Amino acid sequence: MNLLRSSLVASLIAVTGLSVVPVSSARAADDLGGNAVTGVCLLSREAIFAQAKVGQAASERLGQLAEQSRSQLVSQRKPLEADIQSFQKKQSSLSEAQRTKEGSALQQRMQTFQTQAGELNQRIQLTRAKVMQRIGLDAQPIVASSYKSHHCGLLLNRDAVLAGNLANDLTPDVVHGLDQKITTMTFNLEPLPTAKGK
Repeated sequence: MNLLRSSLVASLIAVTGLSVVPVSSARAADDLGGNAVTGVCLLSREAIFAQAKVGQAASERLGQLAEQSRSQLVSQRKPLEADIQSFQKKQSSLSEAQRTKEGSALQQRMQTFQTQAGELNQRIQLTRAKVMQRIGLDAQPIVASSYKSHHCGLLLNRDAVLAGNLANDLTPDVVHGLDQKITTMTFNLEPLPTAKGK
């Protein structure tokens, strides 16, 4: 589940266009201290999505959907693998025409399976992106409110800070506000977009 959460966070960063710097660099910035810079505030979207209840719930739901997809693929793959093994055992006793016919049919089934696997993966990625967008929209007014209440004039990505005073970190406020606003969400796999003109 931690791996899934890490993957989810990585997707969040990709969706929001933020660069990723290890959180340890932000902790190192605490050690260096210094004076807080008036009007400069910090925010870690990565931490918000990892710590907020809705982000954790979304991560769990995405894990369930991924597992369901994996199980579906496994159940489809087993009979295909059995048929391939059967074909390999008997192919020497088949005529050239029979080998060609059965081999082509198995190849077609394998290609269909690979296409389905690719489509399921695309649907999971699309679902992840849409969920992260929804959470980001819910967080935006909370970020704006915290920004105003802290009298910020500039908001920086906390995860990109190498050193300094992190006193004006809005992240805990936003996590708290998001937890007050929403703690869970329900969703299913998104369908693949249909090609235009069809």
